[in-house]
Amino acid sequence: MENLFSIGELSKYQNISKQTLIFYDKIGLFRPAYVDPNNGYRYYSSQQIDYLDTILIMKKIGFSLAEIREHMQHYNIDSSLIAMRKQVTAIERQIQELRLIRNRLLHRCTQMEDTKIYRDKENEVFIEKTNEQHILVGEVEKPYGSREISIATKKCFADSFQNELPIFFQCGVIVPLEHILKERFTEATFAFLPIEETNQEGNIKCLPAGECVSIYHVGDYLSIGRSYQKILDYCRLHSLQIISDSYEFCINDYITTHDENEYITKIMFYIKKSDG
Repeated sequence: MENLFSIGELSKYQNISKQTLIFYDKIGLFRPAYVDPNNGYRYYSSQQIDYLDTILIMKKIGFSLAEIREHMQHYNIDSSLIAMRKQVTAIERQIQELRLIRNRLLHRCTQMEDTKIYRDKENEVFIEKTNEQHILVGEVEKPYGSREISIATKKCFADSFQNELPIFFQCGVIVPLEHILKERFTEATFAFLPIEETNQEGNIKCLPAGECVSIYHVGDYLSIGRSYQKILDYCRLHSLQIISDSYEFCINDYITTHDENEYITKIMFYIKKSDG
């Protein structure tokens, strides 16, 4: 038809699918100038091309379709400036969030790249000075089995996502010393996620700087008892008193591998020299 574009032509010119144009029509965002009553074919005027450009640009900027539809009902330079300033603020927020995610993701990548170092230290008990660090904790329900630990971990992740907490992409558990001494090595009472220091409220625990005894356990979680036994033997031999529960930091876990033989878990206790 003269001075009108078919939906196929407009789709080609704007590099947009015909299905998208049909959807825009259905939601009242971008309706054709004319619909043939005989066959239902949609046709668009040349003036509508600029209108569609505006829609696509606003979508690229990050506006939702609902926001675009509302804005374009009665828009002028004043309303457009307000909308775009608002979107600049939203983009700056996204940039800040992505920068934090990038830093935490790089931290996780570094851990994975250092896997060889951890494997070389397998079964080697060592003493280290730790810096202050923070964890987001979630209580594990009885009987403290793998199912309950998994649920607590998922709740921690859900809590952190909902409240936009600056977690690292890593998890861990706290196993009471009492459980360790009774050889209940896998019965954790808390799950946790390492987190950057934050003023946001929540179940956040500060682990102080201090002297710790640690070991890297390589292999499936059910075999972790052998690494605990090495730590206990080491502390007895060197007259070290364990003064905390166990903090297990997952270096490699289900997030990074499906092969449990590749799991790497750092076990850490705070210690002091035994008076005896």
